[in-house]
Amino acid sequence: MTVPLVSPAGVCVSVACQKVAQAVALAKHSERYADVIEIRLDSLSHPEIEPFVKNCTKPLLFTNRPAWEGGFFPGPEAARINLLLQAVQHDCALVDLELKTAPELRGELLDVLLQHTQTALIISWHDFTGTPSGAELGEILQQQIESGAHIGKIVTTANDYKDVLRILNLQTIADENDFPLIAFCMGPIGRISRLATIKLGGYMTYAVPDGGKETAPGQIPVSGLREMLLRLNHAD
Repeated sequence: MTVPLVSPAGVCVSVACQKVAQAVALAKHSERYADVIEIRLDSLSHPEIEPFVKNCTKPLLFTNRPAWEGGFFPGPEAARINLLLQAVQHDCALVDLELKTAPELRGELLDVLLQHTQTALIISWHDFTGTPSGAELGEILQQQIESGAHIGKIVTTANDYKDVLRILNLQTIADENDFPLIAFCMGPIGRISRLATIKLGGYMTYAVPDGGKETAPGQIPVSGLREMLLRLNHAD
């Protein structure tokens, strides 16, 4: 599928707050450094879409992560997906849906995306304890390629450097299939992969807002991440 948002997107700043006004303010403050702003709807006590669409100028990614995949949304799946459908109806740049989501709910979202072609779908998969084998990762990536998504996202936890290498190697398979992929490792050992993925063809990497809280272990403050990427580019 053609990706509506120009690739690569670069740096995505992930905003997670309890109150909408606080999240909007943090999102706007982060626009100086961000290519994309992720709004973690599952962190909001009363999630809304429109305030972000009205007040933010950078492309918006809406994510509503369920508790069963490391997020905070505790409600029924239909209600969770409904918020993503609202985001698509506002023609946001991207929405994130977990690969483990029920196929019928994924189909419902894909049907709406046919009428809102400005929005790209990220199909994501996370492992918060480790990193599967290369064969298992390849199978997950193949499922994402076949899912109808515009972009894949595979994020695992690095327990040693071999985990990092396996994740980064997925870019080779993604490139062979002309499939944009977000792939890196969480945790202290995986922090280097948040930089390396951009240099190796990854679609984008994620950072924490300056003064904000992490949405995943090992996230780097966005101003620091930008400085590191700048230094790497100059080193070229």
